[in-house]
Amino acid sequence: MKYTVLATDYDGTIAHDGVVDEATLDALQRARAAGLRLVMVTGRELTSLFNTFAGCAVFDKIVAENGAVVHDPQKESIERLAEGPPPEFLQRLERAQVPISVGHSIVATVTPHDREMLEAIHTLGLPWHVIYNKGAAMALPLEVTKATGLAAVLKIIGVEAAEVVGVGDAENDYAFLRYCGLSVAVSNALPEVKDVVDVVTAGARGTGVTELIGRLLSGELDAIVPNPAHHVPVLA
Repeated sequence: MKYTVLATDYDGTIAHDGVVDEATLDALQRARAAGLRLVMVTGRELTSLFNTFAGCAVFDKIVAENGAVVHDPQKESIERLAEGPPPEFLQRLERAQVPISVGHSIVATVTPHDREMLEAIHTLGLPWHVIYNKGAAMALPLEVTKATGLAAVLKIIGVEAAEVVGVGDAENDYAFLRYCGLSVAVSNALPEVKDVVDVVTAGARGTGVTELIGRLLSGELDAIVPNPAHHVPVLA
């Protein structure tokens, strides 16, 4: 096989309403048994993921908090890749009564509260940005994206981005999908995501990922020529 790693988003990709069904988990286990390395790339905080998904051990690595954290399920280790949120940022959001969830680095809320978050970043002059995932808004240091988190994992396992098939569904997946050798969107993905990937699955969410795994293991994807316009040679 040309591709040795499958990197997948969680919510809306392998999971439906936060739940990964048995058929999808079986497909992931089959992929790993066939020698593929599996990497989850999610915007979720690890605590939220652990409370929702009992099958984390099927993955070799988990990039969480939209690129700010790497978890090794086998070693049960956590590596922070980014700084934590400045106290004055959190205090300003709390004074504005913005509902937030705070991880190792990420500060998450929902729209329309992203307006207060953006205003706080601007007023305080913070080198942070806000990344969207449908109705969610996530504040992180400027240099942090799902692509930078995936790049850190690939460096650890000694794999080039060209060997990775990435699959996702939403705005915050753009960065890592463009970084992968082959980019895929499940059929329920946002139209703007479908427009910038190499492959769109026939199935939605886990069904689409199961379909993708079958095509990957059969070698069918090796014949697809990635569109250079959909990929970047360096992180951006």
